[in-house]
Amino acid sequence: MSGFWRGRHVLVTGAGGFIGSHLVEALLREGAEVRAFVRYTSRNDPGLLKLLEPDALAGIEVVTGDLRDEHAVSDAVKGCDLVFHLGALISIPYSYVHPAEVASVNFMGTLNVLMACRAQGVKRLVHTSTSEVYGTARQTPINEKHPLQGQSPYAASKIGADKLVESFIAAYSLSAVTVRPFNTFGPRQSARAVIPTIITQALAKDEVQLGSLTTTRDFTFVTDTVNGFLRAAEAPGVEGEVFNLGTGEEISIGDLAERILRQIGRSVRITEDRRRLRPEASEVLRLVSDHSLAVQRLGWKPSVTLDEGLVRTIEWIRGNLHRYKAGAYEF
Repeated sequence: MSGFWRGRHVLVTGAGGFIGSHLVEALLREGAEVRAFVRYTSRNDPGLLKLLEPDALAGIEVVTGDLRDEHAVSDAVKGCDLVFHLGALISIPYSYVHPAEVASVNFMGTLNVLMACRAQGVKRLVHTSTSEVYGTARQTPINEKHPLQGQSPYAASKIGADKLVESFIAAYSLSAVTVRPFNTFGPRQSARAVIPTIITQALAKDEVQLGSLTTTRDFTFVTDTVNGFLRAAEAPGVEGEVFNLGTGEEISIGDLAERILRQIGRSVRITEDRRRLRPEASEVLRLVSDHSLAVQRLGWKPSVTLDEGLVRTIEWIRGNLHRYKAGAYEF
């Protein structure tokens, strides 16, 4: 990747989020000129970007706004060669409570990004999908041709966004690529996600409360996911394609919790917390990726094992436990 990014002007929406902040870091290391779009709050909070080293943060152009504001999005895209669109409301539990907000941000926000990229001749848009659009696997491993199933308002909003991207490619020949991360994890992730939830509770409490223990997921370390984003932007001739970013290995949530507890070295009870259970028909029972297309077309493959990634994540959370409310039910 060395040399490709030097001097390129890049916009990252959702830059204050978990994957977005790691992507910004990687782009800075590669020499890109990075503009970070973050949602405005009265605190003028840049999100997880504030955890970057001061020198790195000083090198970012941070712009604030709302993805639903087409003028704010258009202004953010101006002058950029490439756009990574990660901005979204991503919490599945939140989408049950506020489906209209989630649909508006994820669908209309993506439409605004697409219109701005088209109007301003962006060389490539990398759009972020999610493995949740597949719903419970009908066959495994899941490849990109698997049917899309909206089993939660969040999943439906992302299916809609994916289809908008597809339509702009077909109707306007927009240069866009869609990446579909499976369950990304690593340092800085909120306790909304299952791995930080397990770790924070295991470090601070005598009981780990989780939702379904039998569902399976495919966990990818954040640096591997970020590398997939970079390859999707760099690779020639892949416009219009969709790529799964996963490891191809699945583990049940119960087994994952046991593995984390062994690494931490504590004997802690694992119990089911009904607040974390999805409505029965909405639960995605099994997700495991077929990432062979990304290997073939992008030259991408994951390099960090689950155990190695867990060690890094546990170490980071242990040193930042004050940032978490262990055991709290976080959206």
